[in-house]
Amino acid sequence: MSIEKLLLIIESVLLLFTIVLILYSLKEGKSRKHLLVEVKRAVKILSRQEYFFAVTESMMNANSYVIGCITGRLPLGEDRKRTKTLMNNIEKLTKKGIVVKYLVPKFPDRLHIGYLYSKAGAEVRYSAYPLAHDFRYIVIDDRLTIIGVPASTGEKEATKKGHKIPSEGLASILKEHFHSCWDSNITHKEYLQKVLKQTGATPSLLAKELQIEEKELRQFIESAAQAEQSS
Repeated sequence: MSIEKLLLIIESVLLLFTIVLILYSLKEGKSRKHLLVEVKRAVKILSRQEYFFAVTESMMNANSYVIGCITGRLPLGEDRKRTKTLMNNIEKLTKKGIVVKYLVPKFPDRLHIGYLYSKAGAEVRYSAYPLAHDFRYIVIDDRLTIIGVPASTGEKEATKKGHKIPSEGLASILKEHFHSCWDSNITHKEYLQKVLKQTGATPSLLAKELQIEEKELRQFIESAAQAEQSS
């Protein structure tokens, strides 16, 4: 066999090998694209408005409990309407005997949301644990998790979008995380009384600072004090 024929055979084999690689690469690319489409379907990215709608809608389908880590920021603008809707949902759920619990970062300005949600029937505790400051999620009935994502890192950043994930495994992991933080943190009543003592603020001044009706705050403090004495 001449050198020319040998080189031609080698060149043909290399060309065939190249074609096979190209075809395989195209097939793999289609598979990756299909996989990404499936992941996108399973983990839907929610806008801020969709995030709140998903939370409120999912809450009303709860049968046992709703727990979550939230920012507890003072609601402004449209968030005031959303907060009112959430309060109404909490009230309806707790009247049915469904447990609603929230962990909130341990900052005095978060007492506003803590007060509103507690008034609606939820149990609220305040955490100094760093992960509870910027990790936002809601877990519903061991089956569904809604994770909130801020525009940038930080406990003061608003939740701009989220992910609704129907996964029992993820719900179980976050439920365990929640209760590991919950048991060691301070209740809303305890934190409210602590802030009053530490700051020396009067109920009138604190009500103004937290944007809460003074009469309601005084009643809340009195009921907390009575409960403490009776225990």
